[in-house]
Amino acid sequence: MLGASSSGNGGVANPELLQEVRLYENSVERERVDNMSELYAVLNALECLEKVFSRDCIAAKEYTAECSKLLVQYKVALRLVQCDIDEFVKKYRVECPAALERIREDRPITVKDDKGNTLKCIAEIVEMFITFLDQLKLNVRAVDELFPTLNELNVSISSMITLPDNFDAKLKVEHWHDKLKNMSASEEVTDENARQMIFDLETAYNSFTRFLHNS
Repeated sequence: MLGASSSGNGGVANPELLQEVRLYENSVERERVDNMSELYAVLNALECLEKVFSRDCIAAKEYTAECSKLLVQYKVALRLVQCDIDEFVKKYRVECPAALERIREDRPITVKDDKGNTLKCIAEIVEMFITFLDQLKLNVRAVDELFPTLNELNVSISSMITLPDNFDAKLKVEHWHDKLKNMSASEEVTDENARQMIFDLETAYNSFTRFLHNS
């Protein structure tokens, strides 16, 4: 004879198992979890890219551009998480030996170790684009906080001799660089200008990555 569950809750022996597990308790913890998730995602993306390239499923120039971008994103993510990468992959069981090898060499496998002036310049440009856009999206508006990053971006993208002088991304960066340069350090950009800046520099970043894919 089947009787009613002694637990009195529809047969669930341990209702605590159905409770929601919170990964964070406040905004600081949430940001840390988000940063760790980003690092985890970049490692997996880099591992997948290495496997795809080893199977000859992607062209060398596309692989080189994507790998360069992921290596920069990895550096940004690691800086935000502030951890030892070997301990991170061990703790969270990330199987990414090919990605770790690429990270140790700090260059795509298609790029010779020629002290990579061009590769270094590309990495700096991508990193500055990402950093500056992150600042704007985090509502940083003070000129004296925004200008140093934008200035570094302008210097790096201007020094890349393979980019045409009238290249759209270069002109957009130069436009906003000159605009902020003519403002006083104590001023703040308006939300309207910040929104336009995000739009212009995201467009510039996409143009730059397309240039890398096609070059």
